[in-house]
Amino acid sequence: MANLFDASQSPMVTPTNIVVGDYLLWRRSLPDYSNATYTATYVAKIAGNSASEILIVGTANDSDYLFTVTSTTSSAFLAGNYFWQLEISSGANRLVIERGNWVISPDLDVGSADPRSHADIMVTKIESLLSGRGDADVSSYSINGRSINKLSIAELVEWRDYYKAEQVKERREARRLSGQSTGSMIKVRF
Repeated sequence: MANLFDASQSPMVTPTNIVVGDYLLWRRSLPDYSNATYTATYVAKIAGNSASEILIVGTANDSDYLFTVTSTTSSAFLAGNYFWQLEISSGANRLVIERGNWVISPDLDVGSADPRSHADIMVTKIESLLSGRGDADVSSYSINGRSINKLSIAELVEWRDYYKAEQVKERREARRLSGQSTGSMIKVRF
């Protein structure tokens, strides 16, 4: 395994998974865009929150661009799914040369961090609602001209099933990334 603090051993690919508070270091070789002439910048925004933006500017490292994010900087990242683009600029002109996404996970050292995915959280909440329906089964009520309508049991079950399917997808993807069988392939021997 490479020393991820050493620029000469840093990966040559853009990371896909980031943990809030981690030190990040990676290089990119962009032979058509010399780092003596151009500037390379990652611009990322979290899905659903255009105000949260991450800018990572590359520095010259031999003929490569070196991208560094300190732990202090990444500790300010919000956990979530980000869409990024790699921009090359020369003066006032800019060109997007690549796009992708990052999954930024919470730091488990922080006391309030919830390591569960959105699907896991939603299944827990929906099942809690379903189990409480037997005690207070009122689907709607009105007070002083204002009314509240709750989701029906059928709607809650439909949403729970949707999020359970999302959980299965997430677990299969995690198993695939770790090199394990996903359980989605049926093997037949003749």
